[in-house]
Amino acid sequence: MIRVCSSCAQKNRIPWSHLHVAGRCGRCKEEIEPIDRPIDVKSSAQFQEIIDNAEVPILVDFWAAWCGPCRLAAPRVTEVASRRAGRAVVLKVDTERMQDLAARFQIQGIPNFMVFEDGKVKSQQAGLVDVGVMEGWLD
Repeated sequence: MIRVCSSCAQKNRIPWSHLHVAGRCGRCKEEIEPIDRPIDVKSSAQFQEIIDNAEVPILVDFWAAWCGPCRLAAPRVTEVASRRAGRAVVLKVDTERMQDLAARFQIQGIPNFMVFEDGKVKSQQAGLVDVGVMEGWLD
């Protein structure tokens, strides 16, 4: 993943396995904070790479743009990503664009949330939930 340094605007490549830790900019050596926002999954390969290499729990939000409850869940998912920065990673999977992932995990209702730990599904739940419930899954 490419992260831009807030001090010098240098683009820095961060390995998927290190999204949860603070790094250093290659140019100015200032700290680059752990990822604190949801990551939009662009491919099945990217999804698998993150799941396989993450050293912290991963919350995955399966959603679609046309889904009203998904739009209501979005700010909650973003809040969890912000509050859990450094202790968890949050992914968003658009089920319309990533139909192969939706089929692979048998997503039949959205929003649908899954938590992965050590590359395996730890829990799954469909439906709108609050921030406290999402954080509880990550504990």
